Amino acid sequence: MKSFFLTRRFFLLMTALIAGLVVAFFLPGWLVPLQLALGLTVALTVVDVVLLYAGGGGVFGRRVLGDKLANGSDNDIAIYLENQYRFPIRTETIDEIPHQFQRRNVLFRSSIKPGETSIIRYQLRPTRRGEYEFGAVNVYAASPLGLVRRRFRFDDSRVVPVYPSFLQMRQYELLAIHNRLTEVGVKRIRRVGQSLEFEQIRPYVAGDDPRNINWKATARRATTPEAADSLVVNHYQDERAQQVYCLIDKGRVMRMPFEGLSLLDYAINATLVVSNIALLKHDKAGLLTFSHQPGAMVAADRRSGHLRKLLEVLYRQKTKYLETDYERLYVSVRSHIRQRSLLILFTNFETLYGMQRQLPYLRRMAKDHLLLVVFFENTELRSYLDGPTETTQDVYNQTVAEKFAQEKRQIVRELNRYGIHALLTAPQNLTANTINKYLEFKARGLI
Repeated sequence: MKSFFLTRRFFLLMTALIAGLVVAFFLPGWLVPLQLALGLTVALTVVDVVLLYAGGGGVFGRRVLGDKLANGSDNDIAIYLENQYRFPIRTETIDEIPHQFQRRNVLFRSSIKPGETSIIRYQLRPTRRGEYEFGAVNVYAASPLGLVRRRFRFDDSRVVPVYPSFLQMRQYELLAIHNRLTEVGVKRIRRVGQSLEFEQIRPYVAGDDPRNINWKATARRATTPEAADSLVVNHYQDERAQQVYCLIDKGRVMRMPFEGLSLLDYAINATLVVSNIALLKHDKAGLLTFSHQPGAMVAADRRSGHLRKLLEVLYRQKTKYLETDYERLYVSVRSHIRQRSLLILFTNFETLYGMQRQLPYLRRMAKDHLLLVVFFENTELRSYLDGPTETTQDVYNQTVAEKFAQEKRQIVRELNRYGIHALLTAPQNLTANTINKYLEFKARGLI
């Protein structure tokens, strides 16, 4: 009985018949036709029940999704429905998605012919990492009579973890392999000079830079007649095995949300992508998280499985409610990162004074490493500044907002004045802008 439901069509028919019988009390000539209609409706309802329950067959369904979901990305979900009845059916499918999405529009209607399969596709965009529990897929099937519906339940209670956006990582990886990163905002960086990492000596060919000719090696080869006129050149390659560490602030300043995601999640997604790009460039990727106390530490490496290790560590990171201790960060960097490395620090400074309090520790780290401080532009503040002004109060509010925006730009200038690279970016452009900076440093030979 839990799977038995009467349809809206049945209740409309019964309402009309009851209203007709009330009218027939005053018009006796209508009584017999209405009684016949009532009997026919009851008979059709019984036939409908027999078709759905005793006629054999049924509906087979399953939900198809990955073993994990990507945070901040649109994840594809598919529901396959197969009609095993001998007649066409109309279905209403309700997927019990996790409560974190707070969606009430996961109702899908479809018509399926006998023996055919219908595919329902939709997308979910999680905004927090963790475990999400899916309920059952409820399929309500109705025959062509449409008086009764039978419910089928599939895939009850499945828990799926939400990881940092590996979908975004794969997108950037594929574009990097095919040299198409410009499609997602990564600029082509003109190489200044050349790398100093020597690879091999090879014969000179037309088009080689004459400045790379190795005259000593050429002279040694000139001892044989056949090699007397052949030149050899030094061949260089991009410097490899450089260490790239992402330092992620987990303090309360990173709890601020933009488009559903916290700044910490934006930083985590960008860290995963940048680490993967660094590994593709034959560099070593590492991770260090911090707040009021030291956090997770993953030493820079590029061995097989290292990216998976970074993904698992990033999955477990959570923001704290206390203020970040940059002195502890400096001690951790000094203790664990001995080789000169590129440090990409993801944090957020709202005021110039807040940055100046941490400036001594940033300057100390910049002495031993190449430091890039990445912090966030307030996009809501920017949209407010670009809006119209109609009253004196609007002018006053925009003046105050402009003061805060100007202070962010002043932070960038102040960091640059002490030789610290700074990147002020909107959260949605964080990944592309950070990759641009990394590639720029590689092209300039800074790391």
